[in-house]
Amino acid sequence: MDFWQRRLLQATIAVLALLPVFAGVCGVVTGAGFLGVKAGPADLDSHLRFLSGLFLAFGIGWYSCIPAIETKAERIRLLAILTFCGGLARLYSLAVTGIPSAGHLLGLGMELVVVPCLVVWHGRVAALSRRRS
Repeated sequence: MDFWQRRLLQATIAVLALLPVFAGVCGVVTGAGFLGVKAGPADLDSHLRFLSGLFLAFGIGWYSCIPAIETKAERIRLLAILTFCGGLARLYSLAVTGIPSAGHLLGLGMELVVVPCLVVWHGRVAALSRRRS
């Protein structure tokens, strides 16, 4: 069973990491155009592209956890904490500026619900792997 749990977790992360990679690349390449808005001041564009680069790096970081996933607890927890903190910032934005688009709501759900669930799931897979060894 642990083999299939491990494989399913790896596949899930591979699919879910597509989102930050895709959004990061689009934001770096198109700036605010990715969000369907005209480019703003140069400082805002620079900030948006920087954050998009971080988003891309998060996605790549998640991909780096896939090989030997049962041994990547520290990296997965760090990525999860960073992602969760981003989700809290997105939740704050929702509270002060209103409900964002569906894509941002999807991101919010991923950041505050799905990612913590991945951490728990990873803990189970890692424990099963340790018992097998």
